[in-house]
Amino acid sequence: MTSLVVHESSLESPVFPMAPIGSVVVERNEKVGETDFPALSVGKRGVTPQLDGVAKTQTEGDRKLVRAGDLVINSRSDRRGASGLARQDGSVSLVYSVMTPKSDLLVAEYGHHLLRSIAFQEEFFRWGTGIVDDLWSTNFTRMSRIRIPLPPPAVQRAIADHLDEVEAMISRLDDLAKSLRVRRAATWSTVHTMGFDLVRLQWLMSEVDERAGAENLDLPLLSVSIHHGVQRREESSSGQQAGADLSKYKVARSGDIVLNRMRAFQGGLGQARVDGLVSPDYAVLRPEAGLTADWAEYVMRSPEFIETMAQWVRGIGAAEQGNVRTPRLNVRDLFGLSVPLPSPDELSRVTSHLDEVTAKIDVMLAKVAELRESLIERSSAFIVDVVAGRKEMAWATRS
Repeated sequence: MTSLVVHESSLESPVFPMAPIGSVVVERNEKVGETDFPALSVGKRGVTPQLDGVAKTQTEGDRKLVRAGDLVINSRSDRRGASGLARQDGSVSLVYSVMTPKSDLLVAEYGHHLLRSIAFQEEFFRWGTGIVDDLWSTNFTRMSRIRIPLPPPAVQRAIADHLDEVEAMISRLDDLAKSLRVRRAATWSTVHTMGFDLVRLQWLMSEVDERAGAENLDLPLLSVSIHHGVQRREESSSGQQAGADLSKYKVARSGDIVLNRMRAFQGGLGQARVDGLVSPDYAVLRPEAGLTADWAEYVMRSPEFIETMAQWVRGIGAAEQGNVRTPRLNVRDLFGLSVPLPSPDELSRVTSHLDEVTAKIDVMLAKVAELRESLIERSSAFIVDVVAGRKEMAWATRS
């Protein structure tokens, strides 16, 4: 069998030619109905069967056909890394560009890794256009002009084989992170088994609607992640961009609970640890009457409470089937739900225990995320170094 050996090259190493993307792929622009082919998701993990809980837009009907072997990329330039090789037939939203590689010029697996490299993501963003950041996009016509390195097919295959191994390691890290998040959620679930009295949220929280105006524009932008809760926008991997007018954004104060009303049924909520600005579509809730922000976060991010919220999502479709269109959770409905509330002494004791267990799991999750990011950076550097001639490849045969 053969293995790929990589070592620093000499100055005489060749640099592979560059070619416009449009010369090595053919755009597939066939429209199909949303029920004709299975829906596919395109994200940081590449092209996969549609993820559970993905919400569709209200206008979605026609979709683009994807065939196994096609390359797919989100034309929204701010969704960096949302691209990859399709392993099965399916359909995607019309916002995606679908391309069929010319097999004699572009190895599909090489194209998969090239599109997902950091260098290409930056170039893809640079070619984008739009009125404001959150509408920034790179259509196929513009993308087709981007020049990409085009080694001989055998070299493309060797690069792809090496990076497939790296991607497999990243996938194993993703599985580990998923297991850790399940363990963390199970810890939060214990709040429902301790026999505490149930109290309606309407007596424990109030909704606040403080707008940034001109005096709060220096506050950091915050986003709400399903896995991480509330975090600074620059720490988020979602690629979400802010609108042009921040004056209409809501102010979340430290200790507030911020709820992404479109993602509440997936766990899109959390506690703000600093004062900041959040999307006008989010709900900002302030704990009171003996409810602490820490306890509210543990209870409201528990699987049991998330499942209950899902039953109150308003929209077209069903949350449990992952096909809700324009889903929203109304604060009035949320405040009608009840949560367990211990006495002040018990509240402090149980919260301290949850803090300790959660912190240990979060440390492990951070280490997994750090290793994952390192692998992504190294794989991106690898493909750039090889095609630029800074690294040389050789095939070593072993028995």
